[in-house]
Amino acid sequence: MNLKGKDFLKILDFSPEELEFLLDLAADLKKKKKNGIPHRLCEGKNVALIFEKTSTRTRCSFEVAAHDLGMGCTYLDSSGSQIGKKESIADTARVLSGMFDGIEYRGFGQERVEELAKYALVPVWNGLTDESHPTQILADFLTIFEHYGHLKGINFVYMGDARFNMGNSLMAGCAKMGMNFTVCAPKEYFPEKALRTECAAIAEKTGATLNFTESVDEALAGADVVYTDVWVSMGEPEEVWAERIRALSPYQVNGELMKKAKPTAIFMHCLPAYHDRKTAVGKEMGEKFGREAMEVTDEVFESEQSLVFQEAENRMHTIKAVMAATLCDF
Repeated sequence: MNLKGKDFLKILDFSPEELEFLLDLAADLKKKKKNGIPHRLCEGKNVALIFEKTSTRTRCSFEVAAHDLGMGCTYLDSSGSQIGKKESIADTARVLSGMFDGIEYRGFGQERVEELAKYALVPVWNGLTDESHPTQILADFLTIFEHYGHLKGINFVYMGDARFNMGNSLMAGCAKMGMNFTVCAPKEYFPEKALRTECAAIAEKTGATLNFTESVDEALAGADVVYTDVWVSMGEPEEVWAERIRALSPYQVNGELMKKAKPTAIFMHCLPAYHDRKTAVGKEMGEKFGREAMEVTDEVFESEQSLVFQEAENRMHTIKAVMAATLCDF
């Protein structure tokens, strides 16, 4: 499988075989790291990490992965780069291409990372945009594979707002890998129709199914994976909290809800999660709306069914695979 020089912008850009290759490579690199086996496959290369939106997991994953692969990395936050302010995205892409072997971007609209890739002469990797979060999907799928031993046929249920990067990318990934994907939310929180149609066409070829329902009981019957994300995303105004809480409270992942899934079902979340009041935002919004938790309760988050921290670690292993595969010969 030769992915050298290819950008990693969204899941839909990759075939099931290419995604499987990346997951296999991630599993191999994870095994090497756990066993203390050096894997400096990109010795001497350098990468730039552009973060217009901050992150714990994405930044740490790219930095540790780069070091493990033998690369240097330079972190550029919103105050450390002129991208989109004094320098266009196109010009930034060409400047950085002369200094680095790869560029990561985490920020706002998908069109920004697409333009960066258009003008860059090196691979560009999407660390998150408003519409897509492909590195998270690889981490999620590696976690599911480690637990179940397969992806095809897994019954995957996404609870809550599925209109943005996580709902979009999980739907595309499940369609590609032959998984049964269900969105459970009010109709106005379903993914947009055009993307649903595109993914349905893929699902017909892979044996996947796509379902969209407002019924919790219908969604969770036979569920292997129960997944959720924060109700209010980074950068959204405070005013949307009341609307989201009102609409999505019936879809909170709590103990009673998990009982509706298979007894062997696992819980997953891309993090951070408002499962208690131990963060500034969790405390503020919890007190304002009289809630101890938002999208998931602490009972579920801390349960044996929860694989959220294994999932978080796998961000690093799968990001390492993406960088190695697009920078090196295999």
